[in-house]
This record gives sequence, structure tokens and C-alpha cells, in this order.
Amino acid sequence: MFNWCNREHDVIEIVVDRPDEYSTVIDEMSRIQGMIDKSSDLHNAHFFVKKCFCKAEDSVTRIIDEFDLLQISPIVYRHGWEYYRVIAFKHKDLKGLMQRFEEKGLKFEILRKVDFDGFIASSLTLTADALFSDLTEKQMDALLTAYSSGYYSLPRKASVQDIAHKKLVSRTTYQEHLKKAENKLVASLVPYVQLFRRVAPEKRNKVRTRYAVSPET
Repeated sequence: MFNWCNREHDVIEIVVDRPDEYSTVIDEMSRIQGMIDKSSDLHNAHFFVKKCFCKAEDSVTRIIDEFDLLQISPIVYRHGWEYYRVIAFKHKDLKGLMQRFEEKGLKFEILRKVDFDGFIASSLTLTADALFSDLTEKQMDALLTAYSSGYYSLPRKASVQDIAHKKLVSRTTYQEHLKKAENKLVASLVPYVQLFRRVAPEKRNKVRTRYAVSPET
């Protein structure tokens, strides 16, 4: 499970490995209070939640916020562990974070710690506003419907005509909204691809400080 948070809303993505567990996962997640929307296929599920869970008392994100640290999304949940990436500007803040984990009775392990090595700028510049602010509601709806319908799957599970028929709109109208959404997304992504491409391949994975955190049992 992956979680993105802007301190106001959560966006949760779940990848289900076993198809027989899919319906159970969807049912359990649908019980979350404050659910705004959800989309899913037979493998992935996305949930948009109004309430931000990182504000909960003693949450790991809330503890990280107590120090001069920068948390990098998403948080990854796998096999009972929570995985965090943070950027520390001072060693004392990192040391303080570990001490606070110990005080809270949290079990943690540092999986990797490396220097910035000149790659910090291109790791932080991609934002939701930069990608999606130009999309209209109809364009976002067209894009999300296409994804949940399997339009981007390989092999493709639905055509533009199939999706338009399901939404009770003409094919040309739906296709226009979808193409405009795709064009805007590509145009927004290109500057980041160009920036990323300028970084030497051996340096592209340098900025990674990961934490695995789990409640002490």
C-alpha cells in the first residue's frame, strides 16, 4: 500500500497480489470515514480520503514533523512495516528522530543512508499542482475512468468507444476530454523528464534515506 499526503487529504493506492483477496480489501478500505472517491480494477485500487491520518496522535509523520526533516512521499506499507524516506539537513535532527522513536516504543531500522550528492533539486520539484492544476473536472474524470476501465492496461481491456458507451456520452466527446487530459499531463511532465535526464545515471538513486517503522509488540 502506498500513501500520499498533503496534510489535508490522503491518496491511498493498494496493489493486491492475490485476486481472491481483492474484494475483501476493497470492502475493508471502503469503511474508512471521509472517503471522497475510489477507483479500482482487478489489481490496483485508489482511495481518496478527506481526513489526513498523519495528523493522528503519535503517528510517525507527526513525529518526523517535530524535527527539521523533510519527508518524501509516498509512505509504503508492506508486510506489517511502514517505509519512510526523509532528508535530514542536520545530523542532530536525525539522531533526535531516532531517540524519539525509542521513547515512543517504536521498532525501527535504517535501511539506507546516503549523501545528497547534488540530486536534491530534481527529487523535490514534482508536485501535484504542477501536474494537475490545468486539468478540468471533465478531463480528470475522463482520465480516471479510462484508467479504472483498463484502457491503459496491456493488453487494453476497454476501448474509447466502450468507455463512452458506458458513460452515456458520444465517443468524440469522451475522446476529446481524454486526449486533452493526456496532452496536458505529458506537457507538464516533460520539464521534469528533461531535468532528470541531465543527472548522471549513477547519481539518480542517491537521495534515499529510508526507515522501516513498526509498533513494538
